[in-house]
Amino acid sequence: MNQQSLILRTTGRFLLPLLLLFSLFLLLRGHNEPGGGFIGGLVAAAAVSLHLFVMGTNAARRVLRLTPRDLIGWGLTTGVLSAVPSTLLGEAFFTALWFEITLPLLGELKLGTPLFFDLGVYMVVVGSVLTIVLNLAEES
Repeated sequence: MNQQSLILRTTGRFLLPLLLLFSLFLLLRGHNEPGGGFIGGLVAAAAVSLHLFVMGTNAARRVLRLTPRDLIGWGLTTGVLSAVPSTLLGEAFFTALWFEITLPLLGELKLGTPLFFDLGVYMVVVGSVLTIVLNLAEES
């Protein structure tokens, strides 16, 4: 499935990091504005799929570093664990909780359980889409 077009190879190498960065942007702004784990995961899966068409399945698996099945498992675990803090504090299941953390270089950050849930959704979407895409690519 490796493409020999110089323009496609150059564009694919250039777009992979940009698309992955854009997918992280969508993930991080999602709980306040449009975006989130689902669309961020789709953009990340599209970036790896583009890399697959340009460089081949082995290169795409190297970019991924984990198997898609492992990503699905870690995503489901992260999503479910995001509900635990609210349950331990006596709140309803999946109630959003926010924590303020002060970091030396970044200053004060607000982290919340919705971000961890979105991260879980992100991993599940990337793993699910790439499971399908990689299996189809390996069959042809």
